Amino acid sequence: MSETEAFRIRPRRIRLVCWASAIALVLLFTVLATSLHGATGSGYGSFQRGDQLGMVGLGVLGALAFLLFTRPRVEADAQRVRVQNVIGSYELPWELVRGIRFDRGAPWASLELHDDDLVPMLALQAADKELAVDAVRRLRRLHQARLAEGAAATDPGGH
Repeated sequence: MSETEAFRIRPRRIRLVCWASAIALVLLFTVLATSLHGATGSGYGSFQRGDQLGMVGLGVLGALAFLLFTRPRVEADAQRVRVQNVIGSYELPWELVRGIRFDRGAPWASLELHDDDLVPMLALQAADKELAVDAVRRLRRLHQARLAEGAAATDPGGH
């Protein structure tokens, strides 16, 4: 595999946690729904089939909310980097990127732009340890390769 080959990265640990949590939430709400029967505590009403289905529906909606956190990914090639976070996405040419940051203690890596903005890359999380570090190194190699191409293009005589 080439050092500057296009690639895609998604977080590992958070996806496992989110899927397990989503399944557990649906199961919990299903169990709660099956326990809803008979009269309410005050005796003024009773639980119906619609109430049970509503509880299961709430569990499914909660699970879908958990699964939103499985969306983050980073895709990069020689021309650009695409960042998909939980909400929102960015597609940036390498020329706009000053560097790739993954500061000690930071929960995730970021793209540092020339206008001093930081674009968080939630797909590159510290919890994924070596997976995230390797992805940051690959992004830095792609960025450096693009900078070298740009420098060669602006100085065709090699000066």
